[in-house]
Amino acid sequence: MQLRLIAAPLALVLAACNGGGSETTATTQSTDDPTQGTVADPSGDPGGPDPTDSSTENPPTGGDPTGDPTSISTTDPTGTTGPDPGPLVEPGDPGSGDVTFEIRADIDRRPISPWIYGTNQYDDLATTNRGLGLVRQGGNRMTAYNWENNASNAGSDYQHQNDDYLASQLGVDGDIPGEVVRAPTADALDAGADMLVTIQICGYVAADKDGGGDVDQTPDYLQARFNPTIARKDAPFASDPDLGDDAVYQDEFVAWLQAQFPDAFFGDTARVLFSLDNEPDLWSETHTRIHPDPVGYAELVAKNTEFAAAIKDVAANAIVAGFVSYGYAGYTTLQNAPDAQGEFITYYLQAMADAEAEAGKRLVDVLDLHWYTEVHANGQRITGDDNSPESVAARVQAPRSLWDDSFQEDSWIANDVLQGPVRLLPWLQERIDEHYPGTGLGFTEYNYGGGGHISGAIAQADVLGIFGREGVRLAAYWALSDQTSMIWAAFRAYTSYDGQGAHFGDTSIHAVTSDVAATSVYASTDASDPARTVIVAINKTDAPLTAAVTLAAYAEYSSVAVWQLAGAEPELVAAPDLSLPATNAFLYEMPAYSVSVLVPQ
Repeated sequence: MQLRLIAAPLALVLAACNGGGSETTATTQSTDDPTQGTVADPSGDPGGPDPTDSSTENPPTGGDPTGDPTSISTTDPTGTTGPDPGPLVEPGDPGSGDVTFEIRADIDRRPISPWIYGTNQYDDLATTNRGLGLVRQGGNRMTAYNWENNASNAGSDYQHQNDDYLASQLGVDGDIPGEVVRAPTADALDAGADMLVTIQICGYVAADKDGGGDVDQTPDYLQARFNPTIARKDAPFASDPDLGDDAVYQDEFVAWLQAQFPDAFFGDTARVLFSLDNEPDLWSETHTRIHPDPVGYAELVAKNTEFAAAIKDVAANAIVAGFVSYGYAGYTTLQNAPDAQGEFITYYLQAMADAEAEAGKRLVDVLDLHWYTEVHANGQRITGDDNSPESVAARVQAPRSLWDDSFQEDSWIANDVLQGPVRLLPWLQERIDEHYPGTGLGFTEYNYGGGGHISGAIAQADVLGIFGREGVRLAAYWALSDQTSMIWAAFRAYTSYDGQGAHFGDTSIHAVTSDVAATSVYASTDASDPARTVIVAINKTDAPLTAAVTLAAYAEYSSVAVWQLAGAEPELVAAPDLSLPATNAFLYEMPAYSVSVLVPQ
């Protein structure tokens, strides 16, 4: 995974890995089919002086309000311990439409984690990206980042060079310990978002910022140009790290962050989360100077266990995410690991369950994966900026592979490996339920392309709706180009649809469409206000469609406020209110290729 920095309010240093690979890989959109011997990572860390800058979005804030989504009561009609919702108002007949949307507030209730509204790059947390729930600082550059001196190594993204790239891109003083992490964390927390910080577990971090190209030009470079990264200091922590001890301690780093942001570590769940490095399944390709051999099953489990335990010993209330895989071949074989023993995700989850039993406490809270769709159209991967009719048609359907067992995408995963639907979220949840129940699911890098086109907005809005409905714990979008305006508009459909902070609710409710190929629909209410309903309706076709909407809700509504994202402009525009011809039932004409927010009044 690569690290990309952003010239944002405090220019976050964020890294992406789009299935693993370099900036060149991202441009060529090669496949990460392991049978072809290549890795596809549309996200790249240019590593040099001119990175691509990107922007982002935002939602409801602070801590983990959802806890374990699997623990939600199915007998309590509110799904919460909130106020009595009162009687349910059943809907009347809206009339006939091209599709039907059935929405019910009394079933399929599940808390929505604000951490799914996350990003690896942002622009303006106060306005453009208002309501962001999570900011992640990760990527290839973070694997060899040294928090004590802010040095890092670019790996294969830029000549395997040690330098001060991160501090220079953020515009912070790299001579201040931890400033590369402290500054963006302060920025995120001040804006109401929580921060996901990378912990270095690969083995070594950069000892200097000397530049000069490949570190292998230095004799004994591993000893001369790097310091070991060690889980535990086994000595008192210092307020300022010892730059002369030739070692970097990660538990001391966690303690240092606690001292910088004490309020963020207060309460049941810390607002600073920790991720166990970045794309270890590709270390031997991206960071050959410090990890030349492919990582093995046993090695990675041991590293995750050791470093997660060290983090928890310092910050018991902090969420820890692992193993941060680059993509599907990493999920299944850890990129053909030398000691492969069956499917890696199964092995990993069971190993973490065993580690909890031995430690007497949970060590890894979230299964952290990256997912860059491998769907191809018009001769290329749809994660790029091609907006041909073929790519548009494929892009708006691609999110169905997250859940739909009737949909088979055009990818090497579906066609060659599975020979059927991907159904990613059910597949992963089945493994969690069997081997380590209660583990959250996270996607800290993902991308569906088309960032400057309405098809990209449709895919992004669809993905956010799916993440909320299916109980994903955390997610962070990764921008692959500077074409991102439609992505942030799609975020705003959930985080600030009126431009003033009005957002999708905190509890997902039953919402079903009669045509999943042509449309998607998601609905929510608030735990504290069961009468409030917000609906996101998506038209994936090139023609207007009339939806016949029925809404069984804890209120009787008289009108529906409407905001629409359609056409070429990345803005949600208020449309005339809708009247209701029958109780909690109405017809809504969705514009062609559009995302609509419907708020019954």
